[in-house]
Amino acid sequence: MLALGCDHGGYPLMLEVIKYLEDQKIPFKNFGTFSEASVDYPEFAKLVAHAVADGECEQGILICGTGIGISIAANKVKGIRAALCGDVFSAKATREHNDANILALGARVTGAGLALEIVKAFLETPFSNDERHIRRINQIED
Repeated sequence: MLALGCDHGGYPLMLEVIKYLEDQKIPFKNFGTFSEASVDYPEFAKLVAHAVADGECEQGILICGTGIGISIAANKVKGIRAALCGDVFSAKATREHNDANILALGARVTGAGLALEIVKAFLETPFSNDERHIRRINQIED
């Protein structure tokens, strides 16, 4: 199960992500927001981050205007490794090396086509389980 969340700036891109997930038959839970009406992104970052950290969902996707604020807010939750990605290489690398469990996207800086390629790469790339990466993740978590 994938947890989704966005603010008003990320809402149009979230609609594109939802269509992609539905087309791929990937189950998700949408924590909102559900319109372009102005909201505070930390609320939705925390809902998604807690769903992932508590095991309700395996991974998450968060979207705001730049992806910066929403990723900072998500990373305040213990056990969350939210990564802001603006390219496919970074999405793959953060899964392989950091075992990132939340992908953050910036709707005002990343077009829908590229964003969907990033989502695909993030969801399809497994963690490497290399000892050096496990060691580094443990250092992050301490």
